[in-house]
Amino acid sequence: MPATAEKNLDKAAKAARPAAAEAAADQAPAAAERPLRETFSTVGNPGSRFLNREMSWLSFNERVLAEACDERNPLLERLKFTAICGSNLDEFFMVRVAGIHQQIAAGVQTPSLDGLLPREVLKLVREQTHTMMTRVEGVTRRVLGQLQSEGIKIWRMDELDAAAREEVRRHYLDQIQPVLTPLVVDPSHPFPYISNLSLNLGVLLEGKKKKEPDFARVKVPVGVLPRIVTIGGRLMLLEDVMAAHMGELFKGRQVRAAYLFRVTRNTDFDFDEDEAEDLLATVEDGLRRRRFGDPVRLEVTQDMPQKLLGYLQERMSISPKDVFQLQGPLGTGDFMGLPVDCPALSFEPHQPHLHTYGRDDDESIFDVLRRRDILLHHPYDSFGQVLDFLEEAAADPDVLAIKQILYRTGDDHRLLGALRSAAESGKQVVAFIELKARFDEQRNISWAKQLERAGAHVVHGVAGLKTHAKVTLVVRREAGGLRRYVHIGTGNYNAKTARLYTDLSLLTADPTLGADATELFNHLTGYAEADYQRMLVAPQYARDGMIERLEREAEFARQGHDAWFTGKCNQLTDPAMIEALYRASQAGVRIRMVIRGVCCLRPGVEGLSENIEIRSLLGRFLEHSRIYAFGNGGEPEVYFGSADWMSRNLDRRVEVLAPVLVPALREEFLEIMDTELHDQRGSWYLREDGVYEKLPGERSAQAEFAEDGSSV
Repeated sequence: MPATAEKNLDKAAKAARPAAAEAAADQAPAAAERPLRETFSTVGNPGSRFLNREMSWLSFNERVLAEACDERNPLLERLKFTAICGSNLDEFFMVRVAGIHQQIAAGVQTPSLDGLLPREVLKLVREQTHTMMTRVEGVTRRVLGQLQSEGIKIWRMDELDAAAREEVRRHYLDQIQPVLTPLVVDPSHPFPYISNLSLNLGVLLEGKKKKEPDFARVKVPVGVLPRIVTIGGRLMLLEDVMAAHMGELFKGRQVRAAYLFRVTRNTDFDFDEDEAEDLLATVEDGLRRRRFGDPVRLEVTQDMPQKLLGYLQERMSISPKDVFQLQGPLGTGDFMGLPVDCPALSFEPHQPHLHTYGRDDDESIFDVLRRRDILLHHPYDSFGQVLDFLEEAAADPDVLAIKQILYRTGDDHRLLGALRSAAESGKQVVAFIELKARFDEQRNISWAKQLERAGAHVVHGVAGLKTHAKVTLVVRREAGGLRRYVHIGTGNYNAKTARLYTDLSLLTADPTLGADATELFNHLTGYAEADYQRMLVAPQYARDGMIERLEREAEFARQGHDAWFTGKCNQLTDPAMIEALYRASQAGVRIRMVIRGVCCLRPGVEGLSENIEIRSLLGRFLEHSRIYAFGNGGEPEVYFGSADWMSRNLDRRVEVLAPVLVPALREEFLEIMDTELHDQRGSWYLREDGVYEKLPGERSAQAEFAEDGSSV
């Protein structure tokens, strides 16, 4: 270890083990075996009319962990839920916790929605995340143990006989070591940069002419190689194989030990769009800078010596309170799938429904849409039908223009191929690609460049806003003139997530929605002033439109009429929308909402929100659709689209909420909401005290949708 660090090493080591981490470590076995709690608190400040956003998010992640503990789920699916919990926590630290650190560093004294200062919120977050991470790794170990009883085992080196160890050694030398780069730290080799979320081995080598060992870092090349490798038919962790063979990597040096550690960094970068002459180049530069964000979390294994832990803390300037000493495995997000084929331990394969909607063999999708609107409920209805619509538009000689907003694109060759072929055939293709979609920036940049080369008009974003709407406009030449066809969705144009997320799609030839879509694209590409007939578009109109409709319901209630609002979204955090719901409740409006994740509204409080019921729904598929339905004096009005009720969605993003104009489809939206509000299998009820309580019962909305599919 470098002499420059030795003098501070003992001092740093004394401070290295934070009290919270020590307590968590002492209680780790008990926490791992403890039965899952039936209630999860979202309370930050119990005296506030709002619930704390960070605590609510952590409560949501606990509900995900509940799925990992639920023995009704197959074992491999339970392991996936633990991986989702770990991946969720990674992003929580990279964005939310990093943001709190930035607020504290900037001296921000503005309280959060529930009245807590940033330092108070950080204290709560640290306490809760130490407990949660201990539980996540404990549940992961328990599920892996149960998989072992089913014949699926992750082997350790000390469990292998001599022949198997030699087989592993040959695999290591042939397939792993050539990828590795040992980085020793000495006066001529500074401490290396530790990249965000990378797994690393801290290797202690016998020192040369000094008592203290030398330190070396070896990155575990997850991504280049699989985290779980198969050697001789056995599953093994890549880091375990590496640690057992460090002597092969450091030939001529005596390896004392190797310890696993992991760093999480701030990835929430900002840039000045007003000063950016080239937005694409600016975002690419921001992606490079993201790698160098400040550390916000250090994860280490419990067997790491205190001197080494103190050394890492000192080198990365990280507080002892942000150190997590865990039994392992670290980085549970990598356990999304084991390289095994065991259908009996997984969910039964889901086959999406394909509907003809009365389409004859010789008819096009445009013939059908002139007769009727089409509603698709994904993943129960195939997202392939949306791609069929785009491919038909690309191949149809009468289609003159295709305009589409892309937020998270994925890697689907059909979507990219349709847009490229349309552009190459001379059609007007406009692709509005949001370069600032967090963690998808690089993929979106690649799509933008490919489509530009194909001749499409690519727009990179709107200054100061993210464009999150999900809209496609197709302009077609027909006998009566030009006709517009529109797709509006709640989810991204991403075929992979469309198999995992519940979303809604509307295909329509309604002329008012076609005109509104035209206004939207003209506004986005030319900054033309938009005059919408039916759509509620953020940031200009969505918030006011929703509040006006809630106030209308309140007036119906005051007049003695039946008044109600039913809504579904991913997050509810905007204070103005929460206050509007409180006012409607006080007027007598019956309010029922399904909110999957963060909810800052406190329901059931006498005189404030006694008419509000909040549920959270989880299951095999990620609930992602947004629906807002109003009683409207007996003539229900239904909107759906891309916007959650968060300040960022309503004020800082381009979002579209579209009305459902066909009565039969409005009824189907209301049936979807009713089915989800009667779910028992994956539902949690938010109590007045800010605690989520699991509902008993077996009725599953997701199972009913999978069986029935959409038919209207």
